[in-house]
Amino acid sequence: MTLDILYIRAGGNGWGPIDQLADLTARLLEGNLVTLQDEGEVSIARKLLGQLPRHRSGRRTLLVLASNPAHLAYAARLRHWLPGYRTTAAWVIDSFWSDRISRMARDRGHFDHIFITDRELQDEWASTTGTQIHWAPWGTDTLAIDELPTERPVDLLRIGRQPAAWDDDRRTAEAAAAVGLTFEGRPAMDPDPAVNQQNVRSTLLRSKFVLAFSNLVSPADYTHPTRDYVTGRWTDALGAGAIVAGVAPRASDRTLGPGSTVEIDPTDLSHGIKQIREAVDRWSRLVPGQAHAHARATLDWRWRIHEIALALGLAPSARFQDELSELETGGCNR
Repeated sequence: MTLDILYIRAGGNGWGPIDQLADLTARLLEGNLVTLQDEGEVSIARKLLGQLPRHRSGRRTLLVLASNPAHLAYAARLRHWLPGYRTTAAWVIDSFWSDRISRMARDRGHFDHIFITDRELQDEWASTTGTQIHWAPWGTDTLAIDELPTERPVDLLRIGRQPAAWDDDRRTAEAAAAVGLTFEGRPAMDPDPAVNQQNVRSTLLRSKFVLAFSNLVSPADYTHPTRDYVTGRWTDALGAGAIVAGVAPRASDRTLGPGSTVEIDPTDLSHGIKQIREAVDRWSRLVPGQAHAHARATLDWRWRIHEIALALGLAPSARFQDELSELETGGCNR
C-alpha cells in the first residue's frame, strides 16, 4: 500500500515541532512526504477542485497534516482524483479554529477520518464535516532525548509569549535573584527551525520549571480569543523532565495529567516569584525522571501516530514497533 503524507506548513515562527512531527510520521509510516508552504489564501482553482466528487483507488492512502482547518483545502490536488485514494485522513493541529474548516471538508466525503487536538470539539467537528472524528492531542518526541540530566541549574526558564507582568526578562531575572532563584530568558531564535528546536530542547534539559501561560491569560492577535489549548510548550517541557509554571489551559489535566503544572499569579510578578520559590523548595532530583517517564508513556507523538495508522489500516513497520517498545521499557539514560 502506498501512503502519501501532505504537510501544509503555516507561515511564521513556532512550527518547528510540527515540522519534526511531519518527518517523524513519514519515517515511522514509511510514507512519501510532500510539504507545501501555506500561501495565506487558497487559490480559486484549488477551491473549485475541492467541490468535485471524490474518486477512490484501490491501494493508495493519504494523510493530510494541516496546521489549521483552512489548510484542508490544499488536499485538492490532481493526485486526489487521478489516480485517487482508497482512504484519506487529516490531522489538524490548531483545530480550535473550527469556524475556519475548509469547505472541502464539509460533508463532501473527501475525508474518511479527521484527527483533532481539541477533544471537547469532537461533536462540533463531526456535525460540521459529517466525518468520523478522533482525538490526537499535542505530543512530544521523548526518544529524541538521549540522556536526561538530573542536575538542573536553571530554576525558571521562559519559553514563548508571556503576560505583561512577566514579559520583561530583566525584571523577572531581578525578582528571581532577590529570592535566590536562577532565571533564564527565552532561548535564542535561529532562522533554521530544526536548530531552533534543538536550542529549546537543550535549555529545557537544564531547567526545573518552565514559564508558560494559557492564551486566555496571555493573548495575542494570532491566538483564539475564547478557547484555550495545550501546545508544544507544555508537552516539550514535560518530555524534557521540566514542570510548567504559569496558568495552564483547562484541557491540561486531561492531556498532560496531574502534577504536570504549577499555578502561579499571572498579574503580580512578586507574588508569582514567591510561588516559584516555594515550588523549587519542594522540587527533588526525582522530578525530571518522573515527568519524562509520564511523557514517554502518554505524550509521545508515536502513540498518536500509532492510532492514526490503525485507523488507516496500516501495519506498523518493524522499526515503528521497536520504538513503541522502547517507549514502554525506557527511552533514555537517567
